[in-house]
Amino acid sequence: MPHSLKKAMILPGTLIEYIDNGVFHCALVIAGSERKLRLLGHSGREFLLPESRILSASEERFAWERRSATQTLLQERCERRRALAAAIRLDELWELVSDEPEGGFAPDFLAGLHFGRDLDDDRRAAFLRAVFADPFYFRYRNGQIHVNSAEQVEQLRRQREQAAIRARQVADAARWLSRMRQGEAVHAEQWPERDQTIGMVQDWALERADSGTAELMRDIFKQAGLTAPDAARQLLVAAGVWDEDENLALLRSDYPLVFSAESMACAALAQAPDAAALLAAPRCQDFRDLPLFTVDAEDTRDFDDALHVSMQEGRLQVGIHITDVSRHVAPDGPLFAEARERATSMYFPEGQVPMLPESLSQGLCSLIEGQVRPAFSFLVTLNEDCDILHSSITPSVVCVQRRLSYHEVDSLMRSEPAFRLLNRLRQRLRQNRLKQGALFLSLPDVCFDLSDRKHIGVRLEPADSPARSMVAELMILANAMAADYCAVRELPGLFRSQPPPRRRLLSGADNTILDIACQRQWLSRGELTTFPKTHSGLGLNSYTTLTSPIRRFLDLVMQHQLGHALAGRGMLFSAEECKAFAGILQQNLARAAAIGQQRHRYWILRYLEPREGERVKAMVISSNPRRVCLLLTDCLFEVDLPPMPSFHVEPGDTVRIHLARVRPAENMLRVEW
Repeated sequence: MPHSLKKAMILPGTLIEYIDNGVFHCALVIAGSERKLRLLGHSGREFLLPESRILSASEERFAWERRSATQTLLQERCERRRALAAAIRLDELWELVSDEPEGGFAPDFLAGLHFGRDLDDDRRAAFLRAVFADPFYFRYRNGQIHVNSAEQVEQLRRQREQAAIRARQVADAARWLSRMRQGEAVHAEQWPERDQTIGMVQDWALERADSGTAELMRDIFKQAGLTAPDAARQLLVAAGVWDEDENLALLRSDYPLVFSAESMACAALAQAPDAAALLAAPRCQDFRDLPLFTVDAEDTRDFDDALHVSMQEGRLQVGIHITDVSRHVAPDGPLFAEARERATSMYFPEGQVPMLPESLSQGLCSLIEGQVRPAFSFLVTLNEDCDILHSSITPSVVCVQRRLSYHEVDSLMRSEPAFRLLNRLRQRLRQNRLKQGALFLSLPDVCFDLSDRKHIGVRLEPADSPARSMVAELMILANAMAADYCAVRELPGLFRSQPPPRRRLLSGADNTILDIACQRQWLSRGELTTFPKTHSGLGLNSYTTLTSPIRRFLDLVMQHQLGHALAGRGMLFSAEECKAFAGILQQNLARAAAIGQQRHRYWILRYLEPREGERVKAMVISSNPRRVCLLLTDCLFEVDLPPMPSFHVEPGDTVRIHLARVRPAENMLRVEW
């Protein structure tokens, strides 16, 4: 305990020192009590301070004089003690006492060793100041000064060196990043740590940095003056590392963005199979002369399926031909493992991330016009009323003769007999499923126009136009045929099912946006099982998918299973293997769905951003005492608001709501009544 604190009470006239926010202060005791002292500080202000906070007290007493004179005294003594403390060599004193037995020393004892016989109040206080200022050799605790061991001193020295290195790193990085944020091109030749630091900035921006890196980044950005909520993203955009609209949802996920070297090597070795070799296989049919056509969006490059219509023995035959991806993606190879991890191709307004390398997805596996391809053909024979008389599935060799868009097919349905027949078949298939309880809940597709990134465009395209509906119905038919084929033979697989809705609101096929939105709130969750179950939403007893093997792993698995069975070799994958696939698929499909939803939300916010502060039209979907669910009618985006007692709304009402704040980079949308 300091010399002057041995007394029971600190008397008026005593000059004391205390610490406030890490700074030593001098004050004069004016009056005292058992717990608190009334003090006069160097600023001339009187205040109370608990006696427990006093670090040193003078032996000398000072008379209470004019306030100004006391202030001068305090300032002079404080300055003298500061100067004395700065001159103390604690390292030399430590060398003298470091070999002493463990235990604390009285502050006056160590101060006396340093100052000798000249010890006074100022020197005692100065010594304590020195110990507090640099706890490298000594540390103060409970009125005693303890000597750090040689090991502790060495550890503190290393920590101090590391702190100095870190401080230089922070200052250096802050300087360079500030220049990059201002648009200056900074190269690794100028700043060797550039790439490493940029990598840490990316990790921090994507919220995947460890705590140490995150703390370092916060210090760097603070020193650089980069304090905006999305400062890291802004910096990476300014540095040319990221695009202004970088897909952060994708980057934050663990979805693979590049294919492994093994997968790329395997894809590079793939070759188009010889038609003669394909046709030598049992049951393989030659359909190269059939008038096959594809129907897809104009920008599609990965063609999974093609169709044909022809007359066979006086009856109408419709063919649904699915590219045979299984021929290029072996179940024990790296491409299969890669597809399993990705689960699905992902499509964004700005581009896609394929499940398979583009040399396959847009090349050898794609049903490109004029190219011979192996396929699985689903053949359906119909009478004049479009009743299905016979159906079959067979391996085949095909060649697409015509590439069509949805818009072209919509026109052809009015002019070409074959397409008029397909339209009739579409209607018949829909009616049959409707009778079985199917729900038709397709909302218009929200399509983004990114040609002007400053003003994102949105248009709504009908998802159930005749051409789109025709393709959808024929794919559903082929998938149902595959599921029935497996069910009859008790083959395990990956089957999609759905229990009935918790509440059925609709019964017809022509439903409004409000009807569809309301019914969707009551749908039961879909299931993925290894044996077929009823799919209520589609109105089918069994269902799977294999019509998109280029872009869906589930379809690829089922194509392998079906192909093995068609070749007379039974099942390829056991029920246990299919169960394992289902578990992995559900997890990876959920990841892909979350990425897609977040990216869709981002582009919606980018579309709404220039309209911040405006009122936009919205339709009330549902309302309860806790929230009102609304749909922005021009972009079909759902938002919630708390009910407003003075403004009663009902489902179907159209209102205008206020876009109060739109921040796409921060994923922020705030709406108000």
